[in-house]
Amino acid sequence: MTKKKDDQNQDVDFDLVEKWLENYFLDPLTSYYDQTQFQIDVYETDKEWIVEAILNEFEASEIQVYIEEEKIIISASKYPPSPDQQTRIRTIDFPYKINQQKVSASFSNGILEVFISKTEKGSGKNRFITLP
Repeated sequence: MTKKKDDQNQDVDFDLVEKWLENYFLDPLTSYYDQTQFQIDVYETDKEWIVEAILNEFEASEIQVYIEEEKIIISASKYPPSPDQQTRIRTIDFPYKINQQKVSASFSNGILEVFISKTEKGSGKNRFITLP
């Protein structure tokens, strides 16, 4: 396995990341949850990971993004709650602790985007990400 150090001296195992992406997109549960909860896509740029969730039925105030160790937990529930609607939730497991990275999010036109920096450090704590 090849390791490359980025600007912040974090070890990133690219073979592990490649395997993680392959497993995520080939997992049959990913398609099932895309249809029953909400659709998620994961993109990579040179500087960040972008998790995109399609949440057309919700307002920004009805969405929560929580970072826990190496997980992003996205949940959405209508307000006011009604008996026929349940909370929709998706969890994305990353191959390294993303709570140590800078994470931000935006919500526009029914699309939530969560940005996980590859180079900028975060607090190192589990936390909710505030939507603007």
